[in-house]
Amino acid sequence: MQAHQKKMIRILLFISVLIHSTSGQKLAEAPSQKWLTLNGERPLVIARGGFSGLFPESSSFANQMAQTLSLPDTVLFCNLQLTKDGIGICLSDIRLDNSTNIAMVYPKGQKTYDVNGKQVHGWFAVDYTIDQLLNNVSLTQGILSRPSLFDSQSPISAVDDVTGIKPAQFWLNVQYDSFNTQHNHSAASYVQKAMRLMGINYLSSPEIGFLKSMAGEVNKAKTKLVFQFLGADEIEPTSNKKYSLLLQDLASIKSFASGILVPKEYIWPVQANKYLGAPTTLVSDAHKKGLEVYASGFANDLVASYNYSYDPTNEYIQFVDNSEFSVDGVLTDFPPTASEAIGCFANKKNASKPIKGKALIITRNGASGIYPGSTDLAYQQAVDDGADIIDCSVQMSKDGVAFCLDTADLVGDTTAMTTFMSRSTTVPEIQPKAGVFSFDLTWSEIQTLKPQIASVYQDFQRNPAYKNAGKFTSLPEFLDLAKTMAVSGVLINIQNAAYLASKKGLDIVGAVTTALSNATFDKQSTQQVLIQSDDTSVLSKFMNVPTYKRVLSIEDKIGDAPKQPVQEIKKFADAVAISRSSIIQINEYFTTALTNVVGEFQKANISVYAYVLRNEYITLPFDYFSDPIVEIATFVGGAGVDGIITEYPGTASKYMKSPCTNTDKPEYNILPAQAGSLLSLVPRDAQPPAETPLPPLQVSDVVDPPLPPVANITAAAPSTVTGAEAPRSSALENVASVGLSMLSIIVLALIFSIGY
Repeated sequence: MQAHQKKMIRILLFISVLIHSTSGQKLAEAPSQKWLTLNGERPLVIARGGFSGLFPESSSFANQMAQTLSLPDTVLFCNLQLTKDGIGICLSDIRLDNSTNIAMVYPKGQKTYDVNGKQVHGWFAVDYTIDQLLNNVSLTQGILSRPSLFDSQSPISAVDDVTGIKPAQFWLNVQYDSFNTQHNHSAASYVQKAMRLMGINYLSSPEIGFLKSMAGEVNKAKTKLVFQFLGADEIEPTSNKKYSLLLQDLASIKSFASGILVPKEYIWPVQANKYLGAPTTLVSDAHKKGLEVYASGFANDLVASYNYSYDPTNEYIQFVDNSEFSVDGVLTDFPPTASEAIGCFANKKNASKPIKGKALIITRNGASGIYPGSTDLAYQQAVDDGADIIDCSVQMSKDGVAFCLDTADLVGDTTAMTTFMSRSTTVPEIQPKAGVFSFDLTWSEIQTLKPQIASVYQDFQRNPAYKNAGKFTSLPEFLDLAKTMAVSGVLINIQNAAYLASKKGLDIVGAVTTALSNATFDKQSTQQVLIQSDDTSVLSKFMNVPTYKRVLSIEDKIGDAPKQPVQEIKKFADAVAISRSSIIQINEYFTTALTNVVGEFQKANISVYAYVLRNEYITLPFDYFSDPIVEIATFVGGAGVDGIITEYPGTASKYMKSPCTNTDKPEYNILPAQAGSLLSLVPRDAQPPAETPLPPLQVSDVVDPPLPPVANITAAAPSTVTGAEAPRSSALENVASVGLSMLSIIVLALIFSIGY
């Protein structure tokens, strides 16, 4: 056990770092605020096995971190299993091989048992004594999307190990009473003894017989009995009825329980298309009967409904802060996020205005996480969501129309791949892969296309019901929208200026200058104008308008910003846009270090904008708890950036307005992640190999040659061929094009980088 004691020392040191990082900001007690719960009090955060979304369930790591990072009244939830000698341990799955290394320790120990009418194969606690388990078996993470580096770092926790850390409240769930009875164990006898030695605030079970047997044994003032509903079609062992049928007789349940624990889908069903259906009346019906309602199944790293836009706090708010009802508690694998949602955003807590001086919220193609990027809908959503700056990455059509789209390659953000496949070419000056480029199509041809919402990974679709919604926006239309919406400012991103001038005879700098002037943005200071480019020669063209702020985009990842290149940048730019991993370095989905890049730029009075922030948990290091709010807090509150460039401005706005960031006595603190702290819990010999340090910024990375003159290229007459007809060009034209095979086109559509 000495090794486990050393591991406990590591986590205690880590927790002390976290507590120290709050600078003495003690969590305040919950204010007297009326909620729509049964008792009118704040909904409970119930931590299933502690912080099991990050650490192995019910490990010392998981339980300690749940207490440290969650609301002060958070409940620790333990699912009871009984060992061969009748000792209680905490694990949800009755098969120990799904959450421990027992199959390696006892390779011949697999059994097959009848568990409530189902044949279940695996390793079971009833076959091993507590000494066999505690001394030989270690916990592992049972869900593959979660970190495995904490596997085999902690022993199984007995029930008294969990209560021994003195949680604010403790919940014991007895899920397999009938199974234990078959193996000559009495869960009721165990619980009766346990209640004399430890505090059990909530006792639940999906078996009516067990709860009825305990009704006369518990002090109802100290322990609440809760009936757990399993899947609607599963059979309750005592009554031999489906749980869906039992749900229709809440009055009967009230006779032996004070509350119910139900899968969240019982309350807010998710349809087959992954959008929310209408809510049921379950919560209201149960409250009328005097039953509390607890919802289970919450986890940040499970794809829920598209309605939540991959922001897990949105889901909690849906259950605790709608105008009709609030559940009385949520059972979650990620108690910090549930605490954040309830303590910071729910019940009108997010109505306050952001503090002056907070980081700018700058969009990436508008609210492109919700609607196709750079469309009128994406821009309107961004403004509605509280963006400070909306952006237009300017592209040029063949006939010189400037419009907004993420890249010159139309394949990713439009339906060009199917409509103009024969026009695919390779332009090494722009990108290594082939594409269908805007400067090869006229504006009328581009307008025959439909926008197409982007995604970071094929399993993480964004709002598919609106995947082709909205319309493309020309630069003048974008500027008119910005004026009409009265947004705080605009960012104009200029790409490929040298190539367009020399090879296509297109003056993108002139087009932007003229559009801004025509819209009088050069003659006012009400709305901020940011001109962004990765080319210093482009930025130098806008030095004569002092109200414009010039932003140099640094696309390469850097680990340092020495004085000389920083001073060179200062000649051309007022700000820089740099990637997330140039600020916080990542290794195998763990943060490792905070660079000095932000500080070095800010010392030279150069603002720093971090890009690109997304909500999808697959884009987030484990340190951020699969929670995009924590990432925002880390860059804004931790790294101190001046702005964030995001595809989900609503999530950023939620954080900026939160009382958990701008009051002296918050109910809950949203803490930035401490780079490298989480990885420090892992023994050195189990940590991933160190990566090669990122290179420092060089002067040669900064200064670009002057822009070439605009070539005098006679443009072809606008095509009269419609977009639908374009692919039916002659065989000779198809041969002349630098085309791709059908297979290459398909591969092209699937390749997408989600790098930092």
